[in-house]
Amino acid sequence: MIQDIGAGRYHNEYKNCRPDKNSQVICCRGREIFVAKREQEPTAEEENGKEKECASEITFPSYDQVIAAFPQLEGKETYLFSIDEVSYFLFREENGEELVRQAQEVFRGFGWERMELLRTAYPRERAFAGVTGMQLANWYAGHRFCPQCGTRLLHSEKERMLFCPSCRRTEYPKISPAVIVGVTDGDEILLTKYAGRAFTKYALIAGFAEIGESIEDTVRREVMEEVGLKVKNLRYYKSQPWSFSDTLLMGFFVQVDGDRTVRLDRTELSVATWCKREDVPQDDGLSLTREMMRVFRENRRI
Repeated sequence: MIQDIGAGRYHNEYKNCRPDKNSQVICCRGREIFVAKREQEPTAEEENGKEKECASEITFPSYDQVIAAFPQLEGKETYLFSIDEVSYFLFREENGEELVRQAQEVFRGFGWERMELLRTAYPRERAFAGVTGMQLANWYAGHRFCPQCGTRLLHSEKERMLFCPSCRRTEYPKISPAVIVGVTDGDEILLTKYAGRAFTKYALIAGFAEIGESIEDTVRREVMEEVGLKVKNLRYYKSQPWSFSDTLLMGFFVQVDGDRTVRLDRTELSVATWCKREDVPQDDGLSLTREMMRVFRENRRI
């Protein structure tokens, strides 16, 4: 999955620290990220016409590169996190506006790319750093002022928290809990397709938790709302941070309870169909949904 970065160690605790010679800069504008990319050399399979997802090697501007081009930014960076010995920083609010505006003109070989590039980019630790950094960058961009009194927010020196010096309100990064549900009936699983989205591959039932609702109740409600089925024997599988949508995903396998006739909510889904284990599509993507489909197809113990 996207957070699986091999031997790399992700350190997400906030530090009030300065950059060093290894430090990198995450630079974002909306859902675009500033990177240099090098396309992967075609394999023998690709040259023979077999379909294979293309990947790009990515790099970020170093802190030293940014300061050489924009010396006025030195000391105005915000620490994000580190992976192994590499620390990542952001220039936020008005400090980063000139960098965003002039980046492509200043840094040769770099350009703005849609965040979807990070789904297949490598090395994996850089792709993970990019998508996680974008999540934090967009949170900072949307929290410049106190939503209660309008005062400019300040950054805590001890933790990743913004606070209002006037009314003392505090703000932490947004994380939305959501569920992925594999509804099973013996050797069959319920596969779905979203309605009205560009994503057309098969998926599993999914949805966000509501206020005052347990995660287990979210599972039951989402299945009932989307396909009209009762479920039982909820089994927690695994969680996944999904920074593309500020979400913490929690995966469950459940069994259908009684009648398995699907009653489709067509505002949410275009398709919901029972699929035999051996017919589940083979798609080894980076999401929890794809892994759960693969686990069921391979009949692993869950």
